[in-house]
Amino acid sequence: MLKASITRRTFTITAATLAIAAEDKPKPIGGPVEAEFTRDYDPPKFKPSWKAPQINRQLIQDFVIYAHSDLPMTKKLLAREPMLINAAIDWGAGDWETGLGGAAHMGRRDIVEFLLENGARIDIFCAAMLGLTDVVKAFLTLQPKLIDARGPHGFNLHFHAQLAGDKANELVEYLQSVKKIELKPNPFIKKSLQKK
Repeated sequence: MLKASITRRTFTITAATLAIAAEDKPKPIGGPVEAEFTRDYDPPKFKPSWKAPQINRQLIQDFVIYAHSDLPMTKKLLAREPMLINAAIDWGAGDWETGLGGAAHMGRRDIVEFLLENGARIDIFCAAMLGLTDVVKAFLTLQPKLIDARGPHGFNLHFHAQLAGDKANELVEYLQSVKKIELKPNPFIKKSLQKK
């Protein structure tokens, strides 16, 4: 039988090495948890084929967060993965947000314009933030119930229209004529004006 002896010095070095290695491992952070689901209906007959890996959820999350306020990082991540342009993250309970949605509700015209130039799909909230009154009218003519639609984090059209710069008054007045609501102060107005 082989007997191994360990010195105090060897024990200390080994313990310290293990402690350092444990610190280097990424700590689990609170993240998304998929809700439990059981079909109570027949599954669809069509079976999708997964031809390529999905975009990493962490990368989508980072892109959407940076698109709220950081144009250089938004450009960097989009250059790394062009399919991020229309990727969306579910912050929970169906609160879906794209990079464009984040930039729009923050009033970041510079980021919105960059994303649109790169193929982001414009929506009524983005059109409202840009002050595109005719586009907003066209959306509402096509689907009048969009007046009650909510964008990311529950922000409504009036909220986005308040960020339209010099066209804000015209657009908010139009939206109020369609449906009058109590307008609350928009905390992002000053920030959006600084980025023009």
